[in-house]
Amino acid sequence: MGAAVLACFLAAPVRAEEVKAGDLVITQAWSRATPGGAKIGSGYLTIENKGSAPDRLVGGSADIAGKLQVHEMATTNGVMTMRPLDNGLTVEPGKTVKLAPGGYHLMLFDLKSPLKQGDKVPVTLEFEKAGKVKLSLDVQGVGAQGPAGAGDAGGHMDMKKMPDGMKM
Repeated sequence: MGAAVLACFLAAPVRAEEVKAGDLVITQAWSRATPGGAKIGSGYLTIENKGSAPDRLVGGSADIAGKLQVHEMATTNGVMTMRPLDNGLTVEPGKTVKLAPGGYHLMLFDLKSPLKQGDKVPVTLEFEKAGKVKLSLDVQGVGAQGPAGAGDAGGHMDMKKMPDGMKM
């Protein structure tokens, strides 16, 4: 019995699922926990296009949210801006696009309940060519910078420097 308990502690962290849709491979789908009463949340993931033609993430939906949009966050001349990508996010052939804090991300609006650490939040992404793709966002802690077990958390952003109300 002691060996079984020890094996649990030594086991590698559970990795997010890998989802294939057409020429696309989607990995490391995750989100951050939200405080009670929060009406927005965010989602992050990695999309690899193994095909010979571009595809475009144009939107999606989630039962837990009234609306899901693809957004871009950028800082220009010290000013942070966030905007929806009305034409979607293109994933060129042979390239990988990472949705991460401080850059491209999914916005979940009008949350029906808080996102809780440890939960899996089902979402449906919509691609121009690959169509609708169902996957789950693994909810991490409030300040997480990447999915559990990921060697490269990527997309670092200093949350202390963000204006109040803009924290993701």
